[in-house]
Amino acid sequence: MSVLRKRLGMITPSSNSVLEPATCAMLHGVADVTAHFSRFRVTEIALDAAALGQFDASVMLPAADLLADAKVDAIAWNGTSASWLGINRDRSLCEAITALTGVPATTSTLACIDAVRTLGAKRIGLVSPYTDDVQRRIADVWTEEGIAPHAERHLGLRDNFSFGEVAPAVIADMIRAVAAEGADAAVVLCTNLDGAALAPSLERELDIAVLDSVAVTLWRTLGLAGGNVAALASWGRIFQTPAMPTG
Repeated sequence: MSVLRKRLGMITPSSNSVLEPATCAMLHGVADVTAHFSRFRVTEIALDAAALGQFDASVMLPAADLLADAKVDAIAWNGTSASWLGINRDRSLCEAITALTGVPATTSTLACIDAVRTLGAKRIGLVSPYTDDVQRRIADVWTEEGIAPHAERHLGLRDNFSFGEVAPAVIADMIRAVAAEGADAAVVLCTNLDGAALAPSLERELDIAVLDSVAVTLWRTLGLAGGNVAALASWGRIFQTPAMPTG
């Protein structure tokens, strides 16, 4: 008798070119788990009103509603916007998605925070492609959650499409840099930064956890859907730990 299929719904920024292929690569060969994607427009990451307005729930909820038509078992906002907008934005969004669709929901930011806490990491290295002011805001927001970054590296980019063009070697060097400053976990905070495939080898090299946003979102969403996260254990330490989302 076959195991019931788990369908995972992912709300995706329109200019993101990384999270869909990365998620599908991780799920390749995993029986009875499929990922399904629904987009809304996001083109830049900044703190001005126009950029912040891209993430209004009124434009995100229709994407969730469409995913529910595919009978998905869990829905994730596969983006990190609450890391500069405030974590409660994501908690409210998850409540709204579930009220609309009847499907449990999570987000990349909530997943990353849960992963840090689940692994017991104390010194976080924050790696992102973002601008100086966005990076500072993220540090403030995470500190309010009790997770003050110990070290950080960022690239000063604003155009969301450009994040997906960053070479893996550049991302790896940023992870190595925060590890050299004493981080016990590196959080690659952007679902359009192609770090998922780097995590297993860098964890072995540096002996720290490497928490890529796309990978961790998959970990938490699959756990929320009642799936077996251990089937993805080769993709990093976080998949060797049961996903127990706390909201």
